[in-house]
Amino acid sequence: MQAKKNIKSILDRHFTKVFTFFAIFYFVGILGISMPFSSSLFMHLIPLALLLSTAAVLIFHTDYSPRTILVFTIIFLTGFSLEVIGVKTGHIFGNYTYHNGLGLQLLNTPLIIGINWLLLTYIAYSTVDLLKTNKWTKIFFTASLLLTYDLILEPVAPLLNMWSWENNRVPVRNYIAWFVIALFFAALLKYSGINMKNRMAPVILICQLLFFTTILITLK
Repeated sequence: MQAKKNIKSILDRHFTKVFTFFAIFYFVGILGISMPFSSSLFMHLIPLALLLSTAAVLIFHTDYSPRTILVFTIIFLTGFSLEVIGVKTGHIFGNYTYHNGLGLQLLNTPLIIGINWLLLTYIAYSTVDLLKTNKWTKIFFTASLLLTYDLILEPVAPLLNMWSWENNRVPVRNYIAWFVIALFFAALLKYSGINMKNRMAPVILICQLLFFTTILITLK
């Protein structure tokens, strides 16, 4: 118990510094991608940004029971597996192809995409969990928030060399799949009983939403 208090105290003392770092980090990313002479370089840094964001969220997470590790692993593996099946068959999200913007790939699917599913589900649910409402509403709001995120992300992804859709059209089934998968992951987090209080989660969520929204407005 004392060790947990010490860790919490350390994190609380450094929260402002980490918050400031990511605010500047994402702002510089927006500027770098928006400028023609530096856009290519900054696009290659997107996987690094995702890994740093995930690391920050996990550092500020304090509940690392075996159940927590199991649930996080399930979300990572399920998210990655669904993407592999989706790319191979086109039956889940529609017909799409990953490009080089998300880094190293396995089975034509970026390895980081499983991490991204974990990160997005985590920060969305942790943020929604701040609301004083019932569990079903939190699960629904989490899925709705992730759907909103995807509505912003899809037009940006081809511009950042992340992925593209057949005939450059995002099928409705993609958004339905996102919502259903997000519902499942949010319910898994809720019913696992994991403590999802994390001060860094809303920070990363807001930074990412502002980042992709600004890029969409700037590059479109």
